[in-house]
Amino acid sequence: MTMQPQLVPEAGGSPNPGTPDSPLSEAGVAAAPQEVVGRSPGQLAWRRFRKDRSGVISASIVIFFFLIAFAAPLIEKLYGKDPYTRYGQIHPGLLNEVGAPIAPNGGISGEHWFGIEPAVGRDVLMQLVYGIRTSLLLAVVVVIIVTVVGTILGITAGYLGGKVDYVISRVIDTLLAMPSQLFFIAFTPIVLALFVSERETTPTMLRATALIIVLSMFGWTRIARVLRGQVLSMREREFIEAAKVSGAGSGRIIFKELLPNLWTPILIIATLDLPTLVTTEAALSFLGVGMTEPTPDWGRMINKGFEGMQSDVTYLAFPAIAMVIFVLAFNLLGDSVRDALDPKSNR
Repeated sequence: MTMQPQLVPEAGGSPNPGTPDSPLSEAGVAAAPQEVVGRSPGQLAWRRFRKDRSGVISASIVIFFFLIAFAAPLIEKLYGKDPYTRYGQIHPGLLNEVGAPIAPNGGISGEHWFGIEPAVGRDVLMQLVYGIRTSLLLAVVVVIIVTVVGTILGITAGYLGGKVDYVISRVIDTLLAMPSQLFFIAFTPIVLALFVSERETTPTMLRATALIIVLSMFGWTRIARVLRGQVLSMREREFIEAAKVSGAGSGRIIFKELLPNLWTPILIIATLDLPTLVTTEAALSFLGVGMTEPTPDWGRMINKGFEGMQSDVTYLAFPAIAMVIFVLAFNLLGDSVRDALDPKSNR
């Protein structure tokens, strides 16, 4: 009986490719291990945001409004109209004897795409474009101020505690207890009267500055209160204790340890505050204590539209619809940003 020779693999060689223990595939190619790709929290948030259809649509609308506001001078140059010229007086055929547009739908025509303003005949489209610019500029400035002030005071109160926390918390409670809308109406004329007498015309820049001051006085309390609570829960955690043991000072702990963990609530609150400030500024202008004639502003346009609503609703419709679309889109964007940055928030 003959013995069949057995194949013995060389030292250090691979086993028989035909055996089950062989790492080679049936095609004779070694199966390469799959590489695990790590993603940062920002990349994960961006992936979650891209999957949110309402968030993407809302972001597109918000970006469109900001582009319109930024490009207002260019639109004025291309369109050939400005928001201040009273075209109804230059061209008598645009308005009738009572000041109403002669053309239907508020005077909409090839020359004036959104019609003209009753009584004076200013172009509605350019007023709307520059009104967006005015409202967004004021709201963005106020958001920046209240975010910086609220972040500093909220972190300071939560980290230092003691008397500092007590004083800041009582100031926050006092401001939150006050009716802010009534305070805006009463305090804005007082701020203006400190710089301009009643007989003088208030400059537009001074009126805008007064609005920014008044809105900022109450706006910082919300973010400060939220961040104070966040810091109170984080200052006793292990990484803060480790930073103290290593000899880190208060400044380093606040800016290197606490602040990086607070960007999510800061961004969410700032995103939700901006549309609120836009509507607040428009409400003040509607009541006559915000931006006034001849500055283009959504609130002033809505106020003027209510005066002639019975004869022509077109002039009221454009700023009202634009504000509703912008505020709704920004609120939906804020919700989407919150869900993307904190996926557990909707559970």
